[in-house]
Amino acid sequence: MRIPLYALAASAFAIGTTEFVIMGILPDVARDLGVSLPAAGWLVSGYALGVAFGAPLMAALTGGLKRKTALQLLMLLFIVGNIGSALADSYSGVLISRIVTSFTHGAFFGIGAVVAAGLVPPERRASAVALMFSGLTLANVIGVPIGTIIGQEFGWRATFVGVTVLGVIAQLALWWLLPAQLQADAERVSMRREMVVLRNPLVLIALATTVLGFGGVFAVFTYITPLLQEISGFSDKAVAGILLLFGVGLTVGNLWGGRLADTHPLRALRLELAALAIIMVVFSFVLSIPWLTIATIFIWGVAAFATVPALQMQIVAKAEAAPNLASTLNIGAFNIGNALGAWLGGLMLIQGWGLTTLPWVAAAMAIGALLLVVLSLQLESRGAMTAEPCEQQG
Repeated sequence: MRIPLYALAASAFAIGTTEFVIMGILPDVARDLGVSLPAAGWLVSGYALGVAFGAPLMAALTGGLKRKTALQLLMLLFIVGNIGSALADSYSGVLISRIVTSFTHGAFFGIGAVVAAGLVPPERRASAVALMFSGLTLANVIGVPIGTIIGQEFGWRATFVGVTVLGVIAQLALWWLLPAQLQADAERVSMRREMVVLRNPLVLIALATTVLGFGGVFAVFTYITPLLQEISGFSDKAVAGILLLFGVGLTVGNLWGGRLADTHPLRALRLELAALAIIMVVFSFVLSIPWLTIATIFIWGVAAFATVPALQMQIVAKAEAAPNLASTLNIGAFNIGNALGAWLGGLMLIQGWGLTTLPWVAAAMAIGALLLVVLSLQLESRGAMTAEPCEQQG
């Protein structure tokens, strides 16, 4: 059943490219549209917020459809949004097109994660989700660097034309490789019944953990191009190469994180969040040393995406009665974190703190996520201790 997973990975590759490639061409977009760098950063935040708020909406609109049909319709919306980004002649036009594109993201990964988990035995589910998300990480290895080079050589609009082509290829892969009948179709429940899961405080804590845990990555990654150029002194072409290395780190971390999450998900998550905080502190001190900067960025990539399978499986475990909605909402939580991190990074720049303060923002967010994991474990422990006397009395 690995072949259908490749169709999901191909789609994730296209979606990941359009999400992350904007970082590589952000200064070019800002100059061409006549806006400031923090204003251009809203093309990242706007996309992320579109994912967060569009995810439950699109999940509800596609809830009555077969999963394959839903995924294909979402990919069609993705294609339309990227065509809009390529053709828009104003900042507002690009922003609106980015938001339209983002509506695909949350629902696609939420539904896709459930589909991927249903294609394999239970003990391989985290690895299956990681395989789907490998398309997202490979986007950073291949799609983002190539898209950045295309944007630098032929203009940033050409980048979105290329992403549109990726969307068409992904659409064909879904049509050709994904089975018409999926286990997820039989397991669906009504959206109203699934909404009850939001009353569970452990679910809400898990969502907040995702927001902070991954949001810190974007506090730095949104402004990675100006940071590497202005602080570390790298050229445009060198930045593209460093982004490629970062993408390799993401890929390694995603696959490694999937294996860890299959065996010890919470232990893995605590280790990964602690590592993220430490790496960001180190990063703030080595920015003026080019070779250490490059090495740290690779290690950062490994730690950043190692958290993804654990964060995704954590929410599904906390919301077993509503895996479809929980999975989709968690994708939204990833992107609320993205928007929050990008916004906090932009706020620091507006307040005059400078690019070198951004890693400290990221470290603080990772520590916050780690504290939420500890809180969740304490609440679960209290719940288990309360349940035992009740069972004994019964």
